[in-house]
Amino acid sequence: MQRKLVLVVEYDGTGYRGFQLQPQGATIQGELETAIRKLTGEKLRVVAASRTDAGVHAVGQVVSFRTGSALPPATVVRALNFYLPPAIAVKAAYEVAPDFDVQRQARSREYRYSILNSATPSPLRIRTSYWVPRRLEIGAMNQACACLLGKHDFASFTSPEGTAQGTVHTVYRAEVSRDGDTVTFDMEADSFLRHQVRLTVGSLIRVGLGKLSPGEFEGIVEAAQPGRAGPSAPAHGLCLRRVNYAPPLGDLMNEDI
Repeated sequence: MQRKLVLVVEYDGTGYRGFQLQPQGATIQGELETAIRKLTGEKLRVVAASRTDAGVHAVGQVVSFRTGSALPPATVVRALNFYLPPAIAVKAAYEVAPDFDVQRQARSREYRYSILNSATPSPLRIRTSYWVPRRLEIGAMNQACACLLGKHDFASFTSPEGTAQGTVHTVYRAEVSRDGDTVTFDMEADSFLRHQVRLTVGSLIRVGLGKLSPGEFEGIVEAAQPGRAGPSAPAHGLCLRRVNYAPPLGDLMNEDI
């Protein structure tokens, strides 16, 4: 009898062509499916709550798969981490109802974009932060963020190809903060368009550098025209922080992660 398992996965996306399987190159999905096959002998597909692009990282990606294995979740975690490469780790595993859908039943997704805002680069942070040497004005960036909150048509923050599934989403949080030379942009929404966070950050950086006013940023949002925002910030500064669910899974994740 098959059951459904959910995994919480962390990964460094630097050496991968994104989460989803690609004709050429290594992917997070491919590595997970290979590890599961080595553990259970099953050739199967995993489904992700959010398909991250090439170079994007995650500390709280959520995936699911069906399996005939009777191994308990704790054993699955240990065994998969044995088979996975060092850049990918399973943090937790849960058994869920057969009809549970990691994508449709997600209440929200949280992303963080990290910027190294210093006069000199940092070799140790080059894989996880985007270096911007000129000082960013955080107040102006947060003023611009205010217009992102709520339900809007975010078509300006994707390409024409990214509009197929609809462009109206609800943003619950969008804020910029500074801690020393680190500037972070945190965004939580019910769902995201392709490249939405990176295009948002690219526009916010222009605001922070005085190249775009908060009012002009709001005009980009209101235009709802694909391609208006940007330029897109590099992928390596972006990290999927968390996917939120209703109880009981949401409560379990709060305890473990």
